[in-house]
Amino acid sequence: MNIEVVLTPAELPALKQRDLRDAACVVFDVLRATSTFVTALHHGARAIVPVGEIAEALAVRQKQPEVLLGGERDGVRIRAAQSGGVDFDLGNSPREFTREKVSGKTIVSTTTNGTRALRAGAGAKTVLAASFLNLAATANFLRRLSPLHLVLVCAGTRENTALEDVLAAGGLCEMLEAGPSRRDDRMAQRAVPTRFSDSAEIARFTYAQAKSDLTAAVHTSENARRLLAIPELRDDVSFCLQPDIFPLVARLETDGAIRGEASK
Repeated sequence: MNIEVVLTPAELPALKQRDLRDAACVVFDVLRATSTFVTALHHGARAIVPVGEIAEALAVRQKQPEVLLGGERDGVRIRAAQSGGVDFDLGNSPREFTREKVSGKTIVSTTTNGTRALRAGAGAKTVLAASFLNLAATANFLRRLSPLHLVLVCAGTRENTALEDVLAAGGLCEMLEAGPSRRDDRMAQRAVPTRFSDSAEIARFTYAQAKSDLTAAVHTSENARRLLAIPELRDDVSFCLQPDIFPLVARLETDGAIRGEASK
């Protein structure tokens, strides 16, 4: 398995032009889009449909009035003044996506960088949305899949690298190199040699330096500082850093919707 990491959103246009038909792609937007998607799916959401623009989300709602609208601009829930008269049902805080609100629902979500990253990797044979919340489940899935090429995409902030995404990518690299946490002969038979690109080595090194106090490291990031300054959103940071609390894989399917699969 050849592993590379897209460290910055500035690399996304080039990724979109590549032939990824034999590759698997994992997208990280830890604070907060992919963490929110994983949480919603764990709490019983039928699907998440990521779209780029507010107008796209409204167009889906017009055709399917039963869907929930979720998303953010500048970190906070989209309101009527931004959408032309419609308050969105949900923002982009994973803590909003409770079982009572989302079970059985399809959610159309528009965020900034997370959607861009998913679209850039959509040409891959397999596309996953991942976070610290389901990192081990994602690693287990990838071991069974054993793709020849694996691209880890850090969604970032605007056009800049996001530290928390790089840390999650580095954590996944470490898990894949270490192998399964319990003895599993079938999984071992499917294992392939793992080779890391320089970008993956950067992510691995960054994670190795920070993993003893991941919270302190992430709190220095731009996204975390912004969320911590908003009283109603500050708890999102600690929520999104919980390791492996959801045993599911979030997979982008050919119809453009993300659906959950229980980890095996």
